[in-house]
Amino acid sequence: MQIQIPENEYWYGGYVWGSESMPVRGQDRKVFDFTINSTPNQGVPLLLSSQGRYLWGDDGSWAVMENGTILTEGDMEIREGYGNLRGAYKNVMKRHFPFRNITLDNVLFEKPVYNTWIELTFNQNEKDILDYAGDMLEHGMPPGVLMIDDGWSDYYGKWTFNVERFPHPEDMIRKLHDMGFQVMLWVCPYVTPDTTAYREAECRGLLIRKNGEPFILKWWNGYSAALDLSCPEAVKWLDIQLKKLIDAGIDGFKFDAGDSSYYDRGQQTFGDVLPDEMSRLWCLYGEKYPLNEYRAAWKAGGLSLMQRLCDKPHSWGKDGIGALIPDMLAQGILGMPFGSPDMIGGGEYLNFLENSDRLDQELFVRHAEIACLMPVMQFSAAPWRVLDQEHFRAVKRSVQIRQETLPYLMECIEDAKRTGEPVIRYMEYAFPGCGMAGENTQFMAGERLLVAPVYEKGASGRKVTVPRGKWRLADRVIEGDGSEQFFVTEPGVPVMLWYMGEKEENV
Repeated sequence: MQIQIPENEYWYGGYVWGSESMPVRGQDRKVFDFTINSTPNQGVPLLLSSQGRYLWGDDGSWAVMENGTILTEGDMEIREGYGNLRGAYKNVMKRHFPFRNITLDNVLFEKPVYNTWIELTFNQNEKDILDYAGDMLEHGMPPGVLMIDDGWSDYYGKWTFNVERFPHPEDMIRKLHDMGFQVMLWVCPYVTPDTTAYREAECRGLLIRKNGEPFILKWWNGYSAALDLSCPEAVKWLDIQLKKLIDAGIDGFKFDAGDSSYYDRGQQTFGDVLPDEMSRLWCLYGEKYPLNEYRAAWKAGGLSLMQRLCDKPHSWGKDGIGALIPDMLAQGILGMPFGSPDMIGGGEYLNFLENSDRLDQELFVRHAEIACLMPVMQFSAAPWRVLDQEHFRAVKRSVQIRQETLPYLMECIEDAKRTGEPVIRYMEYAFPGCGMAGENTQFMAGERLLVAPVYEKGASGRKVTVPRGKWRLADRVIEGDGSEQFFVTEPGVPVMLWYMGEKEENV
């Protein structure tokens, strides 16, 4: 199928990772390969247009955009006549991924999320986790959700605490609860080979196979067997282990790995599923837990999941802090509104190990500034350790701004649960046809709050395209006419404009 693209039409969607290049126009060249999600983040075979049409594909489809046309292969359908980007999204959402039962715990949004990964990496242990939580409170950070990351168990598939590093896990959990934290644990859908859990899973037929033998996949942490999540007995086996952790006081789980790219097209499974579908089954598994987090996902629009951006390097530019706003906007337009813009400062832990004495404190502050008005604000590197007092105060100012704005943010999140509309919205989504179709560095939070964080090194403020109408900035009124205006702002404080009315839409 070949589709013509008018010069003023913009297209959004496909994959979250790499969204700094979105939206794209007809003269741009962009390949959307939906045969498998080869990215480390979320993907949906969906492209939406600023002119009110969309392309939806089943697994195995792809699209190439260039020279004013879109060429598609595979089972892709185009639907038209929905007016604008918002109209296209609302219709594709209702047809392909309606929001039906969002049970996410609001603590993910109401309080900060803390993750132990950057501080402890694979040395997760009871003492240091309690110290991390205690230091957080001692330095004036509010309690919230604490995620204990990879390294707390003996090996993958045996989901019990290592007794040497966690001699009293239930006591640790109780102490964390007493401090005001809810506790999540890292898990993955893999089993370490040559272990008791592996032998049990193999004997019971719970593992993915290839050529008649258990399939050993390669992922970022080595080589593992993989649970066949299309097999009901494998799901029950995992359920039993996680229930014991819930009974011990754990509140939820960080469901990591499960990337499509780690599976194999020649795999043999109970349900005869391909890699993307296995990744989707991992997402469906976690919906039963109100406290969850995912990074890799396929066709996860409309699901009751909190989804994090993939680990970003500690850097400026399009692969680091410059990717946060575009990627979060892409999450929303693909039906995943409950997102986290990675761990503040960047989630790539090697950057912190190798450059611990050369971290960019300004970047850390600007990341917090971006995150403070996103659905989830997540820390990992301890800000009091990596920052001086001045920069730490700026980060705490971002936390304060979030608390001050939280009643409105929770209105947006509850609206997303009910309607399926994004929390973080493209300007074109909120103000269609007003000349902002290519804007991806500022956003609307819900209907009324325009947010424009600083994301460039050394900047004291930024240009903001202010749509036509009246806007409130602190205690003064701004008249918007669709042009750029420059605003000076202090570190940790994004430009925040509250819409007061007179919006003009070209529907």
